[in-house]
Formats: sequence, structure tokens, C-alpha cells
Amino acid sequence: MLDFVVARRMMVDGQVRTADVTDLRLITAMENLPRERFVPAQMAGLAYLDRDLPVSDALSGRTRRCLLKPMVLAKLIHALDLGAGEHVLDVGCASGYSSALLSRLTGTVVALEEEPELAKLATANLSQEANVTVVSGPLSAGWSRSAPYDAIFMGGAVETEPLDLCRQLKDGGRLVCVLGSASSGKAMMYRRNGSDVSARPIFDASAAALPGFGKTPAFVF
Repeated sequence: MLDFVVARRMMVDGQVRTADVTDLRLITAMENLPRERFVPAQMAGLAYLDRDLPVSDALSGRTRRCLLKPMVLAKLIHALDLGAGEHVLDVGCASGYSSALLSRLTGTVVALEEEPELAKLATANLSQEANVTVVSGPLSAGWSRSAPYDAIFMGGAVETEPLDLCRQLKDGGRLVCVLGSASSGKAMMYRRNGSDVSARPIFDASAAALPGFGKTPAFVF
């Protein structure tokens, strides 16, 4: 039987620490949070592999949803450099793993999910996280009711720049995501400066796509 405690430690030592993630709060959170609790029971043995893990099927035209691979997730969160009292939006929280990690690093987390089944699962998984609120709605719309945010975390790849979501940031707030296709992209940092938004790449990355952020097909004559 797989020893999840050992697997968790090996994940952190082999995939996170080696990726220049040095925030001890994040490392400790990833060492202590049971990732296997956030994936379907039949996939628990795969929870600590260096790969995206499906948490929903692609049914009725829906995008198959996944937890980000540990290295990409850790580097994105690390790039946000969260303070203990900050207000964070997690766009596409899926089963709640990213929100649970964020909750250990900051003040309050709004966990946004648009698939009803995943929102229900996230609510159950995050029931012990007093500083997390799970909400349901289209990911592309963000959650303006609780804006503005100090930081926004996007748990997947987007094909278009999330500039509308950046309007839900405070002045000086930052947003991280993977920009590109599911197979190739760049992890990006966006920062709001008054009415302007700056952007810079932070590392090469691939991630499963988030619904609602695809490119509009070009009209061809």
C-alpha cells in the first residue's frame, strides 16, 4: 500500500524544492496537505506524480478539468509572494486543492468554480478551511462581489489574456496564469497599475485548459 506521507515528501523534494520554490510556508503546506484527498479515489495512487490529474470528465462539451502538476502549481503560487493578510481569488478551484494551499499562506480566499459537481466537491473538501469561501459562476467573469483582490490565481491554461479579470485587482494587485495551449505556454504575471496592466513571462509551463478563456474562432471568407 502506498505511503502517502512518504509520497508527499518525495513530491516536495523532487518536484517543488528543485524548481526554485523557496517559500517555507508553501513548502510546509504542500508537505502537510493530503493531495490524494482532492482527486477521485481511483486516482489516489497517482496524486503525487509530476502530471496534471483529471478531477472531472469531458462530458457534454465540457472541458476536462485537472489539478495542476505540483511544480507548476507551486511556482505560480510562489510567484504571487502572498502576504498573510491578503484577499485572494482562486479562479477554477476544481476540487479545492489550490484553495486549501492558498488558505495557509494568506488572509481570505474566494474559491470560484463553475461546474456544479466540482463546486459541491470543493465545498466539502474545504469545509475545515475557515478563511475560504466557495462560490459558483462562470470562470471568465471572475467574482466581482468580493473584489477588489490583492491577488488572483488561475488554475489552468488560458488562450486569451485575462485582462477583464485584472480589473478585479486592487491597484498594485497581481494575477498569475498559464497563457497558451494545454501543451505549450508561458506562466505569466500580470500586475495592475492604476488603469494599466503590465505583463511579464515568469517560466515555461503547460497546463490543462480552463473553460471560458479560449480564442474566438477567426471568420474566414
